Amino acid sequence: MRQLYIGGSWTASASDEPIEVVNPATEEIIDRVPAGSPDDVESAADAARRAFPAWSQTAAAERGKLLGDAAELLKQRSDEIAKIIATDMGSPLGFALKVQTLMPAGVLAFYAQLVGGHPRESELRRVGNSLVVKEPIGVVAAITPWNYPLHQIICKVGPALAAGCTVVLKPSEVAPLAAYALAEIFDEVGLPPGVFNLVSGRGPVVGEAMAAHPEVDMVSFTGSTAAGRRVASLAAESVKRVALELGGKSANIILPDADLETAVKVGVANCFVNAGQTCSAWTRMLVHRDQYDAAVRLSVEAAGKYTVGDPFDESTRIGPLVSQVQRDRVIRYINRGQEEGARLVAGGTERPHERGYYVEPTVFAAVEPGMTIEQEEIFGPVLTLIPYRNEDEAVQIANDTKYGLAGAVWSGTEDHAVAVARRLRTGQVAVNGGKFNPLAPFGGYKQSGVGRELGEYGLEEYLEIKSIQL
Repeated sequence: MRQLYIGGSWTASASDEPIEVVNPATEEIIDRVPAGSPDDVESAADAARRAFPAWSQTAAAERGKLLGDAAELLKQRSDEIAKIIATDMGSPLGFALKVQTLMPAGVLAFYAQLVGGHPRESELRRVGNSLVVKEPIGVVAAITPWNYPLHQIICKVGPALAAGCTVVLKPSEVAPLAAYALAEIFDEVGLPPGVFNLVSGRGPVVGEAMAAHPEVDMVSFTGSTAAGRRVASLAAESVKRVALELGGKSANIILPDADLETAVKVGVANCFVNAGQTCSAWTRMLVHRDQYDAAVRLSVEAAGKYTVGDPFDESTRIGPLVSQVQRDRVIRYINRGQEEGARLVAGGTERPHERGYYVEPTVFAAVEPGMTIEQEEIFGPVLTLIPYRNEDEAVQIANDTKYGLAGAVWSGTEDHAVAVARRLRTGQVAVNGGKFNPLAPFGGYKQSGVGRELGEYGLEEYLEIKSIQL
């Protein structure tokens, strides 16, 4: 069984209980990590607290150098780490390399460059007779999910360390192995002891202990909205800062003057990426009634081109879901959609392979606003198509969920699409297929979260603001 990384050393857990890591494509146990305990959190938080004064005062250029070295090692080891993610999480290998590994390596390199090129003097500002300064918030608890097991860690750890904070990380116990690879890199580049700590374990034990710990100044959590509420509640007892990146049910609005074929093709791809296990996926496709039947036909044709299979097979476009629990959840939603009257036009509940937690790419037509599959996050390869009568109704349907994480608008003119995008109550909107930008702020409205990750806005989350009156 692996160990924890606390205070700059690999350390045995206070708990002797293991968590089995399962390959979702084969259902075989591939590793074991500790089911950490509150005592482990105590040790990690204490190490982070002791390391904070020196790290927070370390020259920005030196912090940037260490993070840059780590980013370079991530890049050098990208093939190896991508194989780890394809094995314990199930992403197709090409996606695991490009998006799950090289993109976070680029994000870490950005923070290394950002902090390295911004000496502390640039954080000073005069406002009248006051000197306004920005300082690191302190010890950060980072609790991350399994769907992007390295990227979501870098989104938190990168800016926190760059800002001068110290970190205690709890990766998802479902796919924790990329976090271990990152800890090895931080150790190798010489990150000072206690600046980064890793405690594996289950959310109700380790995650809750971190959120409630008195030595933790901030909690950054990515996961379900229900778990986010629990984290925020625990953190509120000691009035910690909380950043939450939660669920989504994003709408893809295709306006009548758009290129329908392109919009549907890209929309299907976005919905099915990472086997649909993406919080910002465009899972609701909104199409004008006059074009609805054509959009359904095009969606079914597109879905049929998504080969489901082994993540290491080059022809695979959809790998397994991460676990049996996740597969069962998605199957329940597919059954619920049919029970509520939606029309299954592609995919379904049949197993495409005898072994592995696979789900066929699934498309529902005749979906009405308010249906369960139209309102709730499924987190699998399930697309719903909803008709609308006019632009106002499309915007109303898009906004009529508890979420507000992402979305898309397609139009024959960019100005028109942007105007509609401005009406959506959501944190990101892609216009006519605009690509994801890992340097732009990422986060949600409503119950999709609080705060922003990525880019300079992501760094700001980890800074306190002080006024010094002169």
